[in-house]
Amino acid sequence: MAQNAIIADNLTYLYGDLVAVDHISFSVARGEILGFLGPNGAGKTTTVKILTGQLKPKEGKATLLDMDVTRNVERVQAEIGVCFEETNLYQRMSAIENLKLFARLFGVTDFDSYALLKRVGLAGREKDRVENYSKGMKQRLMVARSLVSQPQILFLDEPTAGLDPTSSEAIRNIILEERKRGATIFLTTHDMMEADKLSDRVAFMNQGKIVALDTPHNLKQQYGKRALKARISSKDGRLESREIDLDTPQTADAVRGLFEKEKVVTIHSEEATLEDIFIKITGRRLTE
Repeated sequence: MAQNAIIADNLTYLYGDLVAVDHISFSVARGEILGFLGPNGAGKTTTVKILTGQLKPKEGKATLLDMDVTRNVERVQAEIGVCFEETNLYQRMSAIENLKLFARLFGVTDFDSYALLKRVGLAGREKDRVENYSKGMKQRLMVARSLVSQPQILFLDEPTAGLDPTSSEAIRNIILEERKRGATIFLTTHDMMEADKLSDRVAFMNQGKIVALDTPHNLKQQYGKRALKARISSKDGRLESREIDLDTPQTADAVRGLFEKEKVVTIHSEEATLEDIFIKITGRRLTE
C-alpha cells in the first residue's frame, strides 16, 4: 500500500483563457490533514473538483489511493467523502431521509444514521425537514452526509465558513476524530486560525499556484518573527506599547532594560500568524 493517499502531478485547469490551476504538484500522506489556504478565486475549489473527479485536468494527473482519478472516477468516488461550502441537500426531506437516500445511492447499508446525526449535534432534530434548519445545522448535516461511507479521504471545502462558534467547534472536533480513525483530510479554507489549529501541513495557493507548502511551525520559523509585546504605564498614566524581537543577541538586554526602566503592566510572547506569512510571501491577504 502506497504511503500517499493523494498525489497531484502538474495539475492544470483553465476556464477559457483564465488559468485557475497552474501546473501544481503535491502529495498528501495517508492519515494527514492538509490545509489548503488561499483567498477566494485562488484555485482551491477547482483543485478539489479535479481531485474528486468532477473536472478533468487540462494537463497533469491526479492519483488517489493508487488510482488515476480520470480513469477510475467511480472507484475513487466510492472511497471519498466530499463536503462543499454550498449546501445541496433535499430541503423538503428530513435529515434522516437525506442520509438514507445518499447511502442508497452509494450502496451503503452498514451505517447508523441516528448515531451519525448525534455525532454532528443534530440529535432530536433528525426528523425535522431540512428547510427548517439553520445554516449551521445544514452544514453539520453536509458533514454527516460526507461520512456515511466512512471514506478513506475526506474533502472539506470551507466547512465552517459563516458558522457560529458552537457549530464550527463541532465540525473541527469531527475532523480530528476522522484523522484519528485513519482518514486523510483535505481541508480548503481561507481561515488561517482554523488551518493552524487543525493541519499537519498547509499549502498556500495564490493565483493558481502553490507558493509554499510545509508545517505551520516550519513556515513560522522560516518566514515569521517572534516578539515580546508589552504594555507599559507612562509617567502621565497612559498605556503605551513596546515590542522586543526575540531572535536577536540583544534580546536579553532589551528585556532586562524594559523592566528596569519602565512600569510593565502586561507582557506576552507573540509569533507570526499564517495570515502574516501569506502576506509576506504573496503581498495579499487571505481574506481578500
